[in-house]
Amino acid sequence: MLAPFYLDSNRDYRRSVFIAGCGRSGTTWASEIVNHRREYRLVFEPFNPEYVSLCRNFRRKQYLRPDDGRDEYLGSARRILSGGLRNTWTDRFHRKFVARRRLIKDIRANLLLGWMRANFPGMPIILLLRHPCAVAASKLALSWKDNLAGVMDQDDLVEDHLSPFEAEIQAANTDFERHVFLWCIENYVPLRQLSPDDAHLIFYEELLASPEKEIPRLFSFLGRDLDDRVYETLDRPSPMSRAGTPPEGRTPGAWRRAVGPARTKRAIEILGLFGLDRVYGEGPMPDPEGAYAMMRDRLKKLPERG
Repeated sequence: MLAPFYLDSNRDYRRSVFIAGCGRSGTTWASEIVNHRREYRLVFEPFNPEYVSLCRNFRRKQYLRPDDGRDEYLGSARRILSGGLRNTWTDRFHRKFVARRRLIKDIRANLLLGWMRANFPGMPIILLLRHPCAVAASKLALSWKDNLAGVMDQDDLVEDHLSPFEAEIQAANTDFERHVFLWCIENYVPLRQLSPDDAHLIFYEELLASPEKEIPRLFSFLGRDLDDRVYETLDRPSPMSRAGTPPEGRTPGAWRRAVGPARTKRAIEILGLFGLDRVYGEGPMPDPEGAYAMMRDRLKKLPERG
């Protein structure tokens, strides 16, 4: 399949908006909301080394320290963020002929966000969170395999953030636990590295429950106007939704029956290791203040490296 023909006329990386989140957290749906008027060139998951040769040096969930200046990473990211990448995988959902802004969405980049903020200041970053039980249940329903071993194989990541939890992570012995641990890692690291001024947080459940509050807040962050057409996207299945179903069932607590009380309790125990039980508990709704508190506390917790 050939990539669509289009003109990307502004190569300033700050004209890109970056949406990050775990797989099955609703990032495609969120990107449809942001791009409901097709004002952006949509760049779909460019940090996938399997489909994007430019990122062949990246792991599937790469972690880089903020001061890592290696050109093999910086050069690739700069080309992506400034609009220089053309690829059938990343352009698969783009439909606009002339674009002056880019909307880049990726489910493999959570561990890169601190590095991106340090090296590409001024680019708007959106981090989407969804209850880990919902994410794990959705992945298991689709038979997704975790790549927890590959994540834990990154020595810098373990040294900087995960050494207090390494034994518990390595001892995870069910697919559900491994997916929950992976969710914790993918969200703990950016919440630890970014301040509330560095990124805009969206909680999937709040977007479902209070779109009239969350969507204006999102567009205000982006400095963009919105009109009532944006709310039409709420009932439209995203391109990555399962055929014949509305996006994720559109019910924040729909995962409860599939997960059950025992696994829910275990998930909250795992979250507690990371302090993420301040954000999500046994109920379906988040506590955003818990996430913002983690971001405000980041300077007290970041490790010093000699």
